[in-house]
Amino acid sequence: MTTSTFSKWGSVLLYLIFLPFVLFAQRPPVPENKEALKLFVDCNCERTYIQQEIKFVGHVRDQALANVQLFIYDVANGSGGRTYVLDFKGTRDYEAVTGEDLSYATNPNMTSDEVRKGLVKQIKIGLLPYVIESDLADKINYTIDKEGSEELQDIDFDDPWNNWIFEIYGEAQLDKETSRNEFEYEFGFESDRVTEKWRIRADGELNESRAEFERSDETFVSERIRYSLEGSVVRSLSDHWSAGFFSGARHNTFTNIDFSTYVNPAIEYNIFPYKEVLRREIVFAYRIGYFYNNYIDTTIFEKNSEGIFNHSLDIQLNYRQPWGNIYTRLRGSTFLEDFQKNRIELFGRLAIRIFKGLAVSFSGNFDVIRDLINLPAGDASLEDVLLQQKQIATDFEVGFRIGLRYTFGSAYNNIINLRL
Repeated sequence: MTTSTFSKWGSVLLYLIFLPFVLFAQRPPVPENKEALKLFVDCNCERTYIQQEIKFVGHVRDQALANVQLFIYDVANGSGGRTYVLDFKGTRDYEAVTGEDLSYATNPNMTSDEVRKGLVKQIKIGLLPYVIESDLADKINYTIDKEGSEELQDIDFDDPWNNWIFEIYGEAQLDKETSRNEFEYEFGFESDRVTEKWRIRADGELNESRAEFERSDETFVSERIRYSLEGSVVRSLSDHWSAGFFSGARHNTFTNIDFSTYVNPAIEYNIFPYKEVLRREIVFAYRIGYFYNNYIDTTIFEKNSEGIFNHSLDIQLNYRQPWGNIYTRLRGSTFLEDFQKNRIELFGRLAIRIFKGLAVSFSGNFDVIRDLINLPAGDASLEDVLLQQKQIATDFEVGFRIGLRYTFGSAYNNIINLRL
């Protein structure tokens, strides 16, 4: 073998030896595997159904164990249904993923099954950015249904109802025992028109309850009748301001009101834009107006009827955050002619996630009541007190509740079994 031949084959051999190293150096680096998707859902919805329909993620019941957190806020909308806002947040390996806030609106004609199916569909859409960043990215298949867009082109968007929603309801209840007989019925209607600038409401209700109790050949009768008609018009002035006008009339035997009517202009300011109302709000609302009362029995102030100017200031704070919820309302009202006749109402509710699996909630109210001008003169009878036929004099009301919930055990069990 000549020297040139040896040199030729030697070069080929060296090329074959180093070829794998050359190819390996030219390949892009293999991405580091990210941890599997673990989803935590906080919502007023069917979590079991969500777990059943979304099987490509692990569902955990503790927020600290999840790398994708979903908080669903819901509020009543103008159609009579509810609007859900889906807030996604990634942690750890998925902290850099920016999820989009999605919304899903329902209407009162939808069944509960349609509502939950639509909500699950939106959840899957919101999870897509996280799935793309996970090891499941190469397993994604998607299609775009053109039938839906074709149908939309044929829809006539003229609304013959002009955004009005109407509801009529009724209920009757009968309870009977040997020595007790109770009957109650209620009828009413609600109407609502909601646009971006206006909200118009008109509601009416009729309620009557009658109870008879027999003891020692003596019959005690308790009867309550109330009806009311109320309406309001509210105009959005900006992202923070709104103004409204409220009026109504009512009859209530429990509060000694034969006939009462009122008118209240109002103005409201929200520190945060109204588009953030599902997550946070601090609202100041001021009302000033006039009411006229015609009483069934002469009152403790020897009045059979009277008209009074009054005003009120209402402050509400509402925060819905991943760590828990805060809601507080403080309302003060007085008569313009006599500031000593006033009322202060304070209500608060706090729910906090302390740590893994532990949540605590507190709620309470404290009311100072100095405006009960409608109380009938004379002492309340034993029958009135026991059967609660009439409102009783009081200077205050107070209440407090506390709750504690601790969950422990398997946090990764995604098995669904609804059998008996």
